[in-house]
Amino acid sequence: MRPGDRMMPAAARSLPPAVAGPVRLWMLTGLSLAVAVTLLVAVVTMTDRGPDRLPGPDGDVVRVGVVEGQSVSGYLGSSDRELAALLPAPGAPAAGETWALVSLTAYLGPDKLPGVLEGAAVAQVYARVPLPQVRTQVVKIPVYRMPQDVVAGMLNAALARDQEQADYRKLGGELPGDGVDELRLRRAYDSAAQTAAEEAAAFRAHCACVFAAVVRADPAVLARVARRAEVRVVDPAPEVRQLDRTEFRPVLPEQTTTVREDKESSVPSQAVTVAPAGSAPLPSSAGAGVTSASPAGPVRETGPAATASEESAAVPPAPPANPAPGVPSSAPGASRSASGR
Repeated sequence: MRPGDRMMPAAARSLPPAVAGPVRLWMLTGLSLAVAVTLLVAVVTMTDRGPDRLPGPDGDVVRVGVVEGQSVSGYLGSSDRELAALLPAPGAPAAGETWALVSLTAYLGPDKLPGVLEGAAVAQVYARVPLPQVRTQVVKIPVYRMPQDVVAGMLNAALARDQEQADYRKLGGELPGDGVDELRLRRAYDSAAQTAAEEAAAFRAHCACVFAAVVRADPAVLARVARRAEVRVVDPAPEVRQLDRTEFRPVLPEQTTTVREDKESSVPSQAVTVAPAGSAPLPSSAGAGVTSASPAGPVRETGPAATASEESAAVPPAPPANPAPGVPSSAPGASRSASGR
């Protein structure tokens, strides 16, 4: 039996040699063409779909909130419409829970938060000391107990500001000479140290500094939260799967027009995190709850040094704070893949 005969039907193999040769050639040629067409269709189909984006080793990062160049009114309106679209129709089954970013109308103290966010599970809050004419650093506080963890996070932030104040004072005192540059740097270091001292005092007094929270609830509960007077907007984020792979950028209470990073305070992509030591990992969308005990003891994760004032923007940052025993310091990175919502 010659090569290719096994691929021919029995009727074709029984033909006389003079006839079987052309038939065999025709059938093998047709089979080759069929295979080629099949491969071509597969290639064209894959090309039309475009290359599938493969997730990196850490997965994609979702960005939720207002972005630079976006109007605040546009962001508020789009968030309201998205929340309304998630509400079930009358008689329809209740929708599942989703993450959401809640921005407040004003800075609130820890004692006000339970009532404002009642009904929703709170995972983290954002706070900053609103000092006049100063861009103060935003802190992110993971929450497992309300309001105890917010208070603990503020105390940790106060300790960090105390250390920053000492570092700036030390740097200013070590500057040699009285030249123009030395005097300018010394004033900038003094200004940064004064700002750090004011922030520390405010956080230690449990200041009205919280301006946003990340919560989880079903759309009906989120709609009730959105109607409260202290809430400016609720931005639902059903696309969020992991909080530690999400960048939240809430709108600040004082932002009313267009968000401009170079003119207004805003939440940096790498906010400082202050949390109780040994706290449980941030829950994913599959997690059942976000309330658990949080042992005492501070843990501080820091991002880049924040600008203390317009003058200190050119000031070399203070050296990393020397953590107390059991107080590790790290600088977690943050990237952006999706556009702001």
